[in-house]
Amino acid sequence: MKDDFFKYQGQTTPHPLAIEISHAKGSYIYDSNGKAMLDFVAGVSANSLGHNHPKVNEAIKNQLEQYTHVMVYGEFIQKPQLELCKTLVATLPPSLSSVYLVNSGTEATEGALKLAKRFTGRSEILAAKNAYHGNTQGAMSVCGAEQQNRAFRPLIPGSKFIEYNNEIDLEKITSKTAGVILETIQGGAGFIEPKNDYLLKVKQRCDEVGALLILDEIQSGIGRTGKFWGFENYNVTPDIIITGKGLGGGMPIGAFIASFEVMDCLKEHPKLGHITTFGGHPVIASAGLATVQEITTSNLMEETLRKEKIIRNKFKNHPAVKEIRGKGLMLALLVDTPEVASQVILNCLDKGLILFWLLFEGKAIRITPPLTISDEELEKGCNLILGELDKL
Repeated sequence: MKDDFFKYQGQTTPHPLAIEISHAKGSYIYDSNGKAMLDFVAGVSANSLGHNHPKVNEAIKNQLEQYTHVMVYGEFIQKPQLELCKTLVATLPPSLSSVYLVNSGTEATEGALKLAKRFTGRSEILAAKNAYHGNTQGAMSVCGAEQQNRAFRPLIPGSKFIEYNNEIDLEKITSKTAGVILETIQGGAGFIEPKNDYLLKVKQRCDEVGALLILDEIQSGIGRTGKFWGFENYNVTPDIIITGKGLGGGMPIGAFIASFEVMDCLKEHPKLGHITTFGGHPVIASAGLATVQEITTSNLMEETLRKEKIIRNKFKNHPAVKEIRGKGLMLALLVDTPEVASQVILNCLDKGLILFWLLFEGKAIRITPPLTISDEELEKGCNLILGELDKL
């Protein structure tokens, strides 16, 4: 399989991990040799409930018996789509009442940007330096990392960049601005949290000039920070939310969410302001609904904050760990150099623990396990990391 993998499958990096997967269950992934690997990454925050969660699997199987794809999104009334939208709205402030389901986080970004432009009649978008919102051309246009973008220019015009947590830059939000798009917690930049009511101040400035605040909850949403939505931690309500990743419980999904008034402008002038063939696929929506119901009706979010304390207590006094960033089970250990981070990540992989890197912060070690991970599994994984840190 490995030879065929390199021969037939498009590659994303020169050196993929290239582990042959046999199966996965709970907090573990198993390779073709039967090696069990404890998963501290969760599909890059996507497997909220771990692998092969019985309630997600049951929802998928039940929907398969009813129907799969029947029509492009928005034309037929399909119960899984509708129930997922209603359930998501129930988790949100009243101003966020209309959900548009799509296929991925990056498509949600595209839809949100279009929505902001269409509603305001403006074309300028402000985004943060070192942001990451996806990898299509529109999403890349609001990703402030030139090392990723330069090979693909020209991108979509009209984007400008501000520094996250820099209040002076808020003056750049003007009456020309359609929307400001920010990650609630900056992911690829190093799991950087907003400080000093930064997001609230951005929202206030947007309100002053008639711009819309778009918060990217693709990683920080769906219970990962101990609240269902990351923005609940920071005293702010955005105009548009982008979600994806953990929403599907391991299945591919995304959504952008706004008020009825804002979302309604996509349906005419022109018609089909956004259209997606497979967005809200009934099987995927069923998986998403089961995932949201499990997270909102269990104690997983409360447990996420308790598990965060376990991780922080494990590493807070280690001399090799310079900082622990993030919230809930969206954490990163910052070490001295990218070389040290890679050494720990790869050595842990050899010992059966899956860790990963962050896009733009080479000194970070990602820790984003399933929300369902047990205390014993957390202890085991943290002890493996400590063993590698102790060797430095």
